[in-house]
Amino acid sequence: MKPAPFIPLTFTEYSPEDMLLRSRQFYQLIKQRRTVRDFSDRPVAREIIDNAILSAGSAPSGANKQPWHFVVVSNETVKKEIRLAAEAEEKAFYQHRAPEEWLHALAPLGTDEHKPFLETAPYLIAVFLKKFTYHEAQKQKNYYTAESVGIACGMLITALHYSGLATLTHTPSPMKFLNTILQRPSDERPYLLLVTGYPSEHAEVPNIQKGCGSFLTTQKH
Repeated sequence: MKPAPFIPLTFTEYSPEDMLLRSRQFYQLIKQRRTVRDFSDRPVAREIIDNAILSAGSAPSGANKQPWHFVVVSNETVKKEIRLAAEAEEKAFYQHRAPEEWLHALAPLGTDEHKPFLETAPYLIAVFLKKFTYHEAQKQKNYYTAESVGIACGMLITALHYSGLATLTHTPSPMKFLNTILQRPSDERPYLLLVTGYPSEHAEVPNIQKGCGSFLTTQKH
């Protein structure tokens, strides 16, 4: 295989003082990110969503296969279809499938099978994981798909927060109904349903702490 052409790296270097300042400013911004379940139906410019997805698409991926597909949903009828299907799966989860330990862990967060935000928020972004890519009628395997799509989703959430929007990561299990509703191939796996928009005027979030689970400091001896 012919090697890919290389080009000079575009890289902006900052002074140590500016690096420290930027790191502090970014932390102050990102630590305000919280999962929101109370959304406003206020409209959001589609270009904001598109730019966030373009940012997510710049994520690193195994062999640069970019094994993701993003579907933006704003149609009210389609959002209602997704809500009904998701709530059916969530009802089965909460009433039959979830172990007691899991339900106990979720209890402080106040979650249940009711998902009105799937209709209220102006946008849903369905993220699909692609195990294979088809190029000129040839099936090609993608590599490190879960890791690659996970990184892209993290960058998507961060880009939306940076733009001034709230988000909710929603993962009903199973999610195959998304393939049917959004007309995606059966060999694409629904990975995440991301809800985004403005928080409602009276939105509240659980009073919990966030941070590093453990903070490792390495010292030379």
